Amino acid sequence: MVERVRAGSFALAIAGWCFAASADAAQWIGKGEAGLAFANGNTESQTANARVAVTRKAENWEYSFATGGLYVRADGDTTASRWDASTQTRQDFSGRNFWHLGVRYAQDRFSGFDHQGVVTTGVGRRFVDDDRTRLLVQIGTGYKFYETLQNTMGGSDAGKAHNITFVSTVEFQHRLTDTTTLLNRFASEVNAGNTFLQNEVNVAVKMTNRLALSVAYAVRHNTDPPDTFRRTDTLTTANLVYEVK
Repeated sequence: MVERVRAGSFALAIAGWCFAASADAAQWIGKGEAGLAFANGNTESQTANARVAVTRKAENWEYSFATGGLYVRADGDTTASRWDASTQTRQDFSGRNFWHLGVRYAQDRFSGFDHQGVVTTGVGRRFVDDDRTRLLVQIGTGYKFYETLQNTMGGSDAGKAHNITFVSTVEFQHRLTDTTTLLNRFASEVNAGNTFLQNEVNVAVKMTNRLALSVAYAVRHNTDPPDTFRRTDTLTTANLVYEVK
């Protein structure tokens, strides 16, 4: 199962990257990033993470797709295996206000959940949107489904759940200098079963017109994971980024 998750994550990443690279540069923009680390000697480990994100704007519409994966293996044991994918459509209807419809799906067996998925809709506003700074806030509601590992390992159906979920997102992006950009993105999925929170801070420094070095710190929190699993996971990455524009 872990190997299928790992293969699926990088297959999606590669597919998304090929799609972005082959798309019309006048319509689609995006970026792909990846990082690798290997250690041998007293400790043997292999770490890989990748992410692809593309966006297309057409008049009052905006379409986006993102996928990413993480895989860590240390001393012969897999210690992390995660992939996720999301897509969203936005339509402007009044100045900086917009309507949105989105889907997110993730598999991360080391969080205690076999998978989590949510379909959402709502409204949002770009409070600041210029060449230097962007502040976007969106709220909405949707339908969420998830399954805990105890259920997939032979337990009862108590590990399955689906319910109405309230969602929110806050994105802040600011160009500190001509080559350095700061991005902070917070997202929440709140319901009676399990609330999922995520925040990521990212600093990207351009080396060329298309290449950049990105350093990020992400925190993921589940309020009600299965027993023996921690509520909070953190991830620090340093990746090489290639922009398609």
